Amino acid sequence: MEEKKINKILLCEDDSNLGLVLKNYLELNDYEVILERDGRLGLGAFQREKFDLCLLDVMMPHVDGFTLAEEIRDIDPDVPLFFLSAKTLKEDIIHGYKLGADDYITKPFDSEVLLHKIKAIIKRNEEDHKITDNLEFELGGYH
Repeated sequence: MEEKKINKILLCEDDSNLGLVLKNYLELNDYEVILERDGRLGLGAFQREKFDLCLLDVMMPHVDGFTLAEEIRDIDPDVPLFFLSAKTLKEDIIHGYKLGADDYITKPFDSEVLLHKIKAIIKRNEEDHKITDNLEFELGGYH
């Protein structure tokens, strides 16, 4: 029987209440969640561990979410990345997507909708990796 993989999420959120509620909700839905309260700590966690998804608040102390996203993209350009933000201006949302966000979710948000977005992007990312891994395996014998 195949063991179910537990996906790991980096959650960077400086609002303690929202961070804990979201962390607990995701853990109840079988995700491992590392919660960091600012962008600098988030970057440190990302450098130490492998994550299947990053959820980044935009307005955080020390290092904001946009800057953190650039740092994360330099390390791993393929990890799925969502912004969670109270910044709802069109310019901010477009900037988030230009930085490589897979989604930009404005606060307040529905946690159930967020959960389904997370499931969808992680599933799609895992399927993409399987295709890439299989292609590399098939091509590997023909150097």
